[in-house]
Parts: sequence; structure tokens; C-alpha cells
Amino acid sequence: MPHKSKNERVMSIKKQFIKSKPVCKVTFSIEAKEAAQVSVVGDFNNWNPEEGTLSKLKNGTFKGAFDLNKDAAYEFKYLVDGQYINESEADSFKWNEFSGTENSVLEV
Repeated sequence: MPHKSKNERVMSIKKQFIKSKPVCKVTFSIEAKEAAQVSVVGDFNNWNPEEGTLSKLKNGTFKGAFDLNKDAAYEFKYLVDGQYINESEADSFKWNEFSGTENSVLEV
């Protein structure tokens, strides 16, 4: 059975705007069957893995929803067992001098 490379993970971002509040409910999901711990970290949670912990579903996908302020752009990455991974479906990508790599960008 061929092994998927790390670049072939199934990922997605779902945005649900809440009319009564200036926020967007953003659901992050990433397939990581072999992973023990996955978080989404970024500008919206001070890059803190504990604040961005995703829950593992039975199918091996990690998922979590967060209310983010609207009319903003956030740099973020997934943290899969200590390894940073970009979201392939991000709105854009931005070079980050601090990390010396590109970050995913989410616009809400």
C-alpha cells in the first residue's frame, strides 16, 4: 500500500459568519490518522498549542471550531506531533521572517 507523503494530507477550513456578532466561526480539520496530538496555532491564539487543540474523530481527522473576529487576516499553521504544517486550502500564504518559512493566511 503506497504511503501518503506529508504534503498529501486532507485539510479544510469552513467559515460560518454569525450575523448577530462581529465574528466568524471557523472550523479547521486535518487528516492525521497516525498523530497523537494536533493543534491549530496562529495570530488568533498567540501561537499557543493548548488554546488551539483539535479533537480527534474516529476516522482519524482532527477538528476544532473557533470564533475569530471578522474583517481580519490571521497567519496560522497546524502543529501535528510537534511538526508545523501549512493548510493547503488557505486563502493565501505569507513569508514570515521569524520562522524563515511561509505561513498559511486565513481571511475572515
